[in-house]
Amino acid sequence: MTISLLRNKLKKINWLNCGLIVLFLLSAVEVSVLSADVSQKYVNLAKRIGAQYGPRAELRIMAWRRTVEESQGLSVGQKLQNVNNFFNMLQFVSDQQHWGQNDYWATPIEFLATGGGDCEDFTIAKYFALRELGVPDEKLRLVYVKALTLNQHHMVLAYYHTPTSVPVLLDNLDKTIKPAVQRKDLLPIYSFNAENLWLSKEKGRGQLVGGSSRLSLWTDLNNRLTDLEG
Repeated sequence: MTISLLRNKLKKINWLNCGLIVLFLLSAVEVSVLSADVSQKYVNLAKRIGAQYGPRAELRIMAWRRTVEESQGLSVGQKLQNVNNFFNMLQFVSDQQHWGQNDYWATPIEFLATGGGDCEDFTIAKYFALRELGVPDEKLRLVYVKALTLNQHHMVLAYYHTPTSVPVLLDNLDKTIKPAVQRKDLLPIYSFNAENLWLSKEKGRGQLVGGSSRLSLWTDLNNRLTDLEG
């Protein structure tokens, strides 16, 4: 098969719907053709990650970039769905098992490179993907909650259609996007985005208590993200 025919064949495939497993089965030539639709910056990043973490890590980076490309221009609802579905394909791994630490907030690149992470890593990756897709920061919040069924702390991503609307939640436990009022199993504690930090209240969007820079793990994550992408 010529490169031209192979390129046309690959462009007809919906990579998001096929999932990561399909990408893992591609030959080196097919991956090279697939990378034609990804910016050189991220092709180089994927190669760098692949050299450090192996070929499957390179493929995960490429699949991430294809998901972003395929989601451009879609409705907000479809962007939420695509991003939620993509990252929920990755594996849950505790911070202690993964990083040897009690709490570590991985960047999306670290999450994809290592092939897994905990609830914060799922939520953070979804947040940054949606921001890149043009979803305004004021409509998104990373929400630290208590998962009542599991009796443990957890994190989800909230999207507010309007400032006063009930948000929908993107979660790696319950993989279906649902309004927050339908998640009786979650008790909100605090939430934040790029600018602000709120303490949760029984009703409403919470009490503003300052900037998100007060969260040292969040600040450290953003510093590492800049270094990795630089």
